[in-house]
Amino acid sequence: MRVTESQRTVSGPLRGFRVVEMAGIGPGPFCAMMLSDMGADVIRIDRKGGSDTTGDPATDVMGRGRRSIALNLKEPTALEVARDLIASADVLIEGFRPGVMERLGLGPQDCHTRNPRLVYGRMTGWGQDGPLAKAAGHDINYIALTGALHSIGNAEGPPLPPLNLVGDFGGGAAMLAFGIACAVIETQRSGLGQVVDAAMVDGSALLMAFFYGMKARGRWQARGSNVLDGAAPFYACYECADGKWLALGSIEPQFYALLMKTVGLEEQAASLPQMDRSGWPQLRALLADRFATRTRDEWCALMEGTDICFAPVLDLDEAPDHAHNRARGVFTEVAGVTQPAPAPRFSRTPGAVQGPPTRPGSHTEDVLAELGLSPEAIAQLRQSGAI
Repeated sequence: MRVTESQRTVSGPLRGFRVVEMAGIGPGPFCAMMLSDMGADVIRIDRKGGSDTTGDPATDVMGRGRRSIALNLKEPTALEVARDLIASADVLIEGFRPGVMERLGLGPQDCHTRNPRLVYGRMTGWGQDGPLAKAAGHDINYIALTGALHSIGNAEGPPLPPLNLVGDFGGGAAMLAFGIACAVIETQRSGLGQVVDAAMVDGSALLMAFFYGMKARGRWQARGSNVLDGAAPFYACYECADGKWLALGSIEPQFYALLMKTVGLEEQAASLPQMDRSGWPQLRALLADRFATRTRDEWCALMEGTDICFAPVLDLDEAPDHAHNRARGVFTEVAGVTQPAPAPRFSRTPGAVQGPPTRPGSHTEDVLAELGLSPEAIAQLRQSGAI
């Protein structure tokens, strides 16, 4: 699917829902993108004269599918516009430190007075309360506090930050989107909105549920010595003859046996039991030597169609062109920028990218007109510096 500047596609299970997004960076915009992809009408309140996005707005993938209104929230008339817009919405997303929205007069109590059905989504690192609630931080700090960061990396080296996928996007944005969806469903029954307190530290801890269970069963050891953290030679990446990499995930015995047979190490495997950790260094060396004899694509051709559990390690240029990703439309092109397509998929109300990223303030007058303001009133707001 290709989406151009002049094309807007509104489709998805959230079609008809209005979301107001307070402009920010990281997980807040990613959550708003997810909701927009599912059909919600997302209106971003940008700062007048500036932008909270980084770099060129045209390449701000997380800013896709929005409309934007630019307000100077230091002006009382602009604050009143923000209140009117929030009163018209089903959902509000904000990612400021605790207390900022309250000081603006846009806190939950203020907003619920005018719009009792509002789902008020709050995205922070540490949460709305607790000793660290008002402290600055980033993804690496939030996941450090949950055990997630300590669990990733080699035994000999320091913990390895997994990009900012775990805190910002998995434990933050995705959890906020899930919380908003749950709250919207509940609102349909009760007629009342509520606050969704999504903290990256909370969400990151939740993502570690499986590993805390493993620890409780005595099956999770120190970093760099477990099956899933790169210690196991059959769950690891190997460099091939062309300098490219192959990812193995041959955990189950039958998949492991097939791997060793396919790469010609069946005889050696007989003397190196898969789960005997003392033999893992020798097994890793054997596999490394063997994979270094062919190119990545040659190995892929040999393993294709088997249950070895393998995949080529693709870079950001290669991934969109892989045959499986092309067949499923995993990536799309929006205004000339290749990017991930909406997910998950729906059989009856599929999501879609509603449009390319918008520049701050591009829809100010359109949104104000929808709120019922006359051209004269809009002109007065512009003259006063509110918009």
